[in-house]
Amino acid sequence: MPSPPQVRQDLATLFTTLEESFTRTNLGGKRWYLIVLAALVGGTEPEFTDQLYLHIISQPSYQSSEARQALVRRLREALVKLVSIVGVCKPLEAILAISKVERPENRDYTSTRQDWAADSANHQRGANWLKKIYAGNTEDTLALFDAHKDFRWISEEITYGLYLSDRQVLDDWDTEVIVLAGIMIQNLKLETKWHIRGALRVGISKEDVEALMQCVRKVAEFTDVKLNRIPNVEEVEGEV
Repeated sequence: MPSPPQVRQDLATLFTTLEESFTRTNLGGKRWYLIVLAALVGGTEPEFTDQLYLHIISQPSYQSSEARQALVRRLREALVKLVSIVGVCKPLEAILAISKVERPENRDYTSTRQDWAADSANHQRGANWLKKIYAGNTEDTLALFDAHKDFRWISEEITYGLYLSDRQVLDDWDTEVIVLAGIMIQNLKLETKWHIRGALRVGISKEDVEALMQCVRKVAEFTDVKLNRIPNVEEVEGEV
């Protein structure tokens, strides 16, 4: 069986450094790469996703087809969620980059949303997750769209209902680290503030949110993305 393609040395060094930095957090060993993925895809380098995938599967715990299939389910669901944050084209580039380096025996053919409907159950799932992230700010935030009600509908039924509240593959913390990283890498001040607050509200510690944001900054520096509008955790934590 041929050896897998080699990871670019500069990217391998970046990924190793970032992975090691998360050993000092409570985010666990399977969230660092979701944050890196979101920062690459939400920024300028979605095609580097193949390098991230190859880096991960080079590790001892990802030598079986079952482990690699479970990994790609997490990466794929992260990319699906990122569609609601960064649009469809960059996640498409990313999943196609992974597809080019996947071996046939490692492919996962499952699907998660084939039975989705914009029904009352979808609305309730979205509303429940909105309330976790926005808490007492939910109605005030949605009221920002009173004169643009299509965006309220998209937020409730699609962004939160279809994408972000789905828990078939990724949990609450997985989802919020993806959203915060995917928004922050776009240098969006207001929405980054909302999701720093949201991350704290779902129980991620101040220190771990700071570690997440430092990871995004390192990816931004590597990819020449400017981040000059981003609030820090101290500016937001008083609103939690």
